[in-house]
Amino acid sequence: MNGPVGDEPVGELELVHTFTGPMPTGVSVSHQGRIFVNFPQWGDEPPATVVELRDGQEVPYPDEAWNSPSGVDDAGAFVSVQSIVVDPADRLWVLDTGSPMFQPTKPGGPKLVRIDLDTDTVAQVITFPQDVALPTTYLNDVRFDLRRGEAGVAYITDSADSGPNGIIVVDLASGASWRRLHDHPSTKADPLTTFRPFVEGRPLLTRPPDGPPQPLTMGSDGIAISADRARLYYSPLLSRHLHSVSAEALADPSVTQEAVAATVVDEGDKGTGSDGLESDDKGRLYFTSYEHNAVLRRLPDGEYETLVHDPRLLWPDTMSVAADGHLYVTANQLHRQPQYQRGQDLRRKPYALFRVRIDAGPVLLHR
Repeated sequence: MNGPVGDEPVGELELVHTFTGPMPTGVSVSHQGRIFVNFPQWGDEPPATVVELRDGQEVPYPDEAWNSPSGVDDAGAFVSVQSIVVDPADRLWVLDTGSPMFQPTKPGGPKLVRIDLDTDTVAQVITFPQDVALPTTYLNDVRFDLRRGEAGVAYITDSADSGPNGIIVVDLASGASWRRLHDHPSTKADPLTTFRPFVEGRPLLTRPPDGPPQPLTMGSDGIAISADRARLYYSPLLSRHLHSVSAEALADPSVTQEAVAATVVDEGDKGTGSDGLESDDKGRLYFTSYEHNAVLRRLPDGEYETLVHDPRLLWPDTMSVAADGHLYVTANQLHRQPQYQRGQDLRRKPYALFRVRIDAGPVLLHR
């Protein structure tokens, strides 16, 4: 007699690297196949917040000095990096929250740093004024349109859990920045009455050692730019809804906040809470699914499919579509951290970097 049938995996998930130290969040892959990973300062005390994977080793990048800040307001070193992205020109951008352990930011800490990969040196540092990177701001993820303006534009999500959410726009030529969709409903976490997340079959809540559980409140998190660069897609961490907004309206400082908000489109229920979003040159959108140990994909016609589903994808966090035809994704067991488990750290090392093939041929990058 046969036993019970188990959950069937979908797709072929390939293990790229295991992490036996701190938990990773971001990953990005250069056009030449160099792999970069970051570790935010969330209590694991990573020796470096940005590394390159070289011959299986995690090497501080671009060097140890840039990973040795003098304080949370050090504009010349990384404080606590949440995201790294290789742009279409094959340059690495480092998004520094300036907020270790989610503490209030100070000027100089939150920043966007460009590293030229041909020389492995920092070429540009963009800091933010206090009315853009607020004390509550948590810079989460970033995407680029290098065709807009003199040197391109960056779009950054503010996923603050205790302050206004929104999207920050950066002019890469001047370094000027401004907030958009400031505390707009589409950037806010959904309440439990609208979205009650489950991970590993259990409700996801903040569970302190003493006191009642509380809902998570992180806002705008994952972000992706359409292949034609006309729309910017985003979603709060605590929501199954996808929204988009006009990239042109975001990037024009003369457009009023009300006019920008008028271009927001509710793209509907994507079937899962997502940490990371990504896109490719064929107009497809990718969503990590922390509720289903999966990566989902929305096709240009609006149809959804499962790219990969695997029990090892315990909290798929950040994705990177690479020129080698793979999608890379970190899995870091974020939901097993003590703050969600009544003070118990239930994470089991190692954490993992995986990849899955998305097409038979090479993929063009449109970030």
